[in-house]
Amino acid sequence: MAAYIIRRLLLVIPTLWAIITINFFIIQIAPGGPVEQAIAQAQGLGSGIMERFTGGRDDIAGDTLQKSEPGTGYKGSRGLDPEVVEAIKHQFGFDKPILERYTDMLKNYVTFHFGESLFRGGNVIDLIKDRLPVSVSLGVWSTLIIYLVSIPMGIVKAIHHGSRFDVWSSALVIIGYAIPGFLFAILLIIVFASGNYLDWFPLRGLVSDNFDQLTWYQQIGDYFWHLALPVTAMVIGGFATLSMLTKNSFLDEINKQYVVTARAKGLDERSILYKHVFRNAMLIIIAGFPSAFISMFFTGSMLIEVMFSLDGIGLLGFESTIQRDYPVVFSSLYIMTLLGLILGIISDLTYTWVDPRIDFEAR
Repeated sequence: MAAYIIRRLLLVIPTLWAIITINFFIIQIAPGGPVEQAIAQAQGLGSGIMERFTGGRDDIAGDTLQKSEPGTGYKGSRGLDPEVVEAIKHQFGFDKPILERYTDMLKNYVTFHFGESLFRGGNVIDLIKDRLPVSVSLGVWSTLIIYLVSIPMGIVKAIHHGSRFDVWSSALVIIGYAIPGFLFAILLIIVFASGNYLDWFPLRGLVSDNFDQLTWYQQIGDYFWHLALPVTAMVIGGFATLSMLTKNSFLDEINKQYVVTARAKGLDERSILYKHVFRNAMLIIIAGFPSAFISMFFTGSMLIEVMFSLDGIGLLGFESTIQRDYPVVFSSLYIMTLLGLILGIISDLTYTWVDPRIDFEAR
């Protein structure tokens, strides 16, 4: 097993490099980069942003502003002074060749140095750390609730296949799956948080403003009080897939010959279900855990973060992509990819725990 783990860890390096490289060159050649956006801001904001890129040199900023029409402040359509454009490129590091920028990025990422945000004025690591609690909270609790509810439900549905419980639970989870998470979030806000009907839950933030003044048990209650609505909105559509997958997986195993043999030997149904069927049926469910967690952790929470005013990594990545804030975009991609690859290895190791017959060393 040690040799297998080492091989998988070594494969992380070329995989991570290929993903970062492809995305780097695609994004770099796309129009509307940070330089273009900074130029557009300079054209629209006039002398204020000039001082930022010219270092307060009145000769450059003044010469540029002289191109405006009387009484208009600055006319963006006339363009910027070439020295201002070069100052903007230097500020963002775009005065270097693309291969040099690429090489510098790889060197920095090896040491987990992600640089400064182009538009937010802070270290990328600090920006991610500030928003990490929100994404971790939404991702962990949503995934945990979905698995804790869906797996037992799927097992019961398999045992009582065709019963009233099976039919009604299937109808409910399918209806929940059909409702988009953001639409359900709007409904929850209107009913439980807007004050029009009920005013039970807060609308903003992960904790209250007076969180530091609360006792430890009040802090725990306040934390889950703020998470109640966003987590509910995220999990409502997640029960259907996992519960039906669990049910079908168990049904497939229950109908196999080894189960018939176990029953013929006189084993009780509980022993057959949890000592024999469970391990085999859970393999396919475990296989989907890394992708499910990553989805909840990053992409799945973006709309929920927007609607409940939660500053998480999903929202940070989306806004940075729109702004072409390359350090934040690439660092988020780097961390998300690395986390996904590590979780994939953990998922494989979990296979061997669930079913000792699986031996990756044999391959």
